[in-house]
Amino acid sequence: MALMTNEKVKVEQTKEMEPELESRGQKPKSCFVRDLSQEELDRLSSERTLVSEFKQMKLEKEAQKNWDLFYKRNTTNFFKDRHWTTREFEELKACREFESQKLVLLEAGCGVGNCIFPLLEDDVNIFVYACDFSPRAVEFVKKNPLYCAERCCAFQCDLTRDDLMENVPEGSVDVVTLIFVLSAVHPDKMKLVLENICKVLKPGGVVLFRDYGMYDHAMLRFKSGNKLGDNFYVRQDGTRSYFFTKEFLAKLFQEAGFDPVSNEYVLRETVNKKEGLCVPRVFLQSKFIRPAHAQSS
Repeated sequence: MALMTNEKVKVEQTKEMEPELESRGQKPKSCFVRDLSQEELDRLSSERTLVSEFKQMKLEKEAQKNWDLFYKRNTTNFFKDRHWTTREFEELKACREFESQKLVLLEAGCGVGNCIFPLLEDDVNIFVYACDFSPRAVEFVKKNPLYCAERCCAFQCDLTRDDLMENVPEGSVDVVTLIFVLSAVHPDKMKLVLENICKVLKPGGVVLFRDYGMYDHAMLRFKSGNKLGDNFYVRQDGTRSYFFTKEFLAKLFQEAGFDPVSNEYVLRETVNKKEGLCVPRVFLQSKFIRPAHAQSS
């Protein structure tokens, strides 16, 4: 069994499902996947049993329900607002030709708005389309006091099946953010998500990606019985997560019609105050562009 397998943490206990990305100590640097101890290697290589095909089909069928239940349990209290987004992704400002230029953004997988509302507060010249798999999450977005239909349009969408162009004009979006979202999609359907996004992105438009990388600490927390396939795991609440390698992600985007701009692992240390731990995190931060010559399908 190859060691390119990854595991997810119990979200109810550690809140590492989508970590706060403040680092400890020096600024993190892009780098190779971190080295594992022999104990960690042995643990990964010994995990051979997969969740049954019947249960996997059930998880796929109930994916939306499981995410809706997640937001029912946690409401808007689980994730912290992503004030780090503009700092990490300079393209949110740099893609403008002039400072007051209106920027159209699509937040694919918006959750309850932890990314879009800080952006709307920081940038008056931005319009955001925001979609999520969970109808309950979208309702939380619309009920937020900062939600304004003149600056934001939130809607429910299964990115693997629903046509984004029913809510977003073709070729109208400057920047798409795909942040801790694609990992929740079955690997067989990830390309469908990217092809869907490509249709609403302007030629020359950018996708900003951030998600879990191989050998992230969360992967080492999974116990036997949670493995769905290579790099793919299920949490206790039925939500799923995939852990990416650079090679897999680059191939996925290129097959969907995108050109790579950057694609690097980022190592960080996250302090879990509740458990008194300082744990190593591995993320993949990437940028892909829709070629200027791209034609709509």
